[in-house]
Amino acid sequence: MNLQHINIKFFIENPEAVKLEEYSGIFNNWIQRHVTAELLIDVADYLHVHNGPGILLIGHEADYSLDNRAGRLGLLYNRKAQLDGSVQEKLAQAAGAALTAARLLEKENGVKFSGQETQLIINDRLLAPNTRETFAALEPDLRTFFDRLYNGTEYTLTYASVDPRERFTVDGKVSTNFDVETLLKNLSMETAHA
Repeated sequence: MNLQHINIKFFIENPEAVKLEEYSGIFNNWIQRHVTAELLIDVADYLHVHNGPGILLIGHEADYSLDNRAGRLGLLYNRKAQLDGSVQEKLAQAAGAALTAARLLEKENGVKFSGQETQLIINDRLLAPNTRETFAALEPDLRTFFDRLYNGTEYTLTYASVDPRERFTVDGKVSTNFDVETLLKNLSMETAHA
């Protein structure tokens, strides 16, 4: 499967400490400083939407947002532009971009991310319909990715919704809380061996 439009979300450990209204300015500063590999264009404020996308940093190739869907605040990376490469390379690119942004938020803004749970979404209902068949087809690649991300630590992989109106989504959870630096290291260690 030529997987595209990968979204990945890392959840914030201390959501009560986050003042979302401050992040419009923070993300505008990111645009000025060119802090990501992608071209960043604009910031949109969706704080008026209950449990919605929060603050959205719009880019040409990808968007970043402090997303609060389902009442769970986290950093969501949404890859929009197509990527070449294997499924593993595409998953690693999305995770690496999200974790690099998370590291910057931790360093500059006092946010703390939990590495205990990672949500992976395929934002393409045609390519990856939200069905058990899609999960069965992707499960080997998903397990390889989560094995790499969590460095062989035992985890659970959950696919819960078969509602065709929803995007294909899986959650990877571990009992150990990995920090952002460790997750980035796990991704880069595997890349060095590939």
